[in-house]
Amino acid sequence: MAVRVTQNMLNSNMLRNLHNSMRNMDKLQQQLSSGSKIERPSDDPVVAARGMFYRSSLMENDQYSRNVDEAQSWMDMTDATMDEVGNVLKRIKELLVYSGDGAVSPDDLKAMSSEVKQLKNHLGTLANQQINGKYIFAGTDTNKPPYDMTANGGKGDFVSTNSSPINLEVSQNVFVTSNINAQNIFNFPNNGSNMFKVLDNIITELDSGKSATQFQTAIGQQFDKLLAERASLGASVNRVDLIAERLKSQEVSITGLMSKNEDANMAEVMTDLKTQESVHQAALGSGARIIQPTLLDFLR
Repeated sequence: MAVRVTQNMLNSNMLRNLHNSMRNMDKLQQQLSSGSKIERPSDDPVVAARGMFYRSSLMENDQYSRNVDEAQSWMDMTDATMDEVGNVLKRIKELLVYSGDGAVSPDDLKAMSSEVKQLKNHLGTLANQQINGKYIFAGTDTNKPPYDMTANGGKGDFVSTNSSPINLEVSQNVFVTSNINAQNIFNFPNNGSNMFKVLDNIITELDSGKSATQFQTAIGQQFDKLLAERASLGASVNRVDLIAERLKSQEVSITGLMSKNEDANMAEVMTDLKTQESVHQAALGSGARIIQPTLLDFLR
């Protein structure tokens, strides 16, 4: 049985089609002005869900990058301080060799003693090196100075016994140690004969007008241990640098994926909008032809 098509049905269909055409143009216009494929999650739940995942990944990557930056800062400061400690030990070795010169007078030896005292005080300052208000050679006791100038009867000594590492997460379940075990430097081989105690013995000998060449071996051992720890730190620095490069690469990759997922193809959107405008104009033209004419149309 044939269905009777009325004028009201034609008008309703025309208006519905015009509404759909305008809605499509509005959607394309929104994409063109915002540069995004969707305006709200309901527009495309899959794109919205992926966007949330990519943003979460970027936030995690950003936090890992900040942890890497902190680790690099600690390591750079530690390496620079250890380099300065090495320079102090080199100067002390020179003084020990010079003290064995038979032509050196007792007054000269006492002058050497004064210099060694100043060098020891400087080593104490280096042992208390800080970064962002935290002591880098105090293990996890970063709020307590590891070197105490009043210890050992006012002579000063390294009093920290904390050798715990400070670990920072630089990737999922991947941790790096940002500090070193300062016990292997300032308390080597033990607190009873560490570098500060050796310097105290050197000062005592020089103050009495005697040569201190017998301590060359002890200072040499301290210097060798320092070099070993610095080499170990260098290996850690290289690893952290590689991690930093990987995080930067991941940031670029995740940002690219997020852009492909959410950003509108501007050339395609402009083409679709132009096409939709043509469709809308055609719909308006066809609608004008199916609207029922009135008596006024014939009285013109």
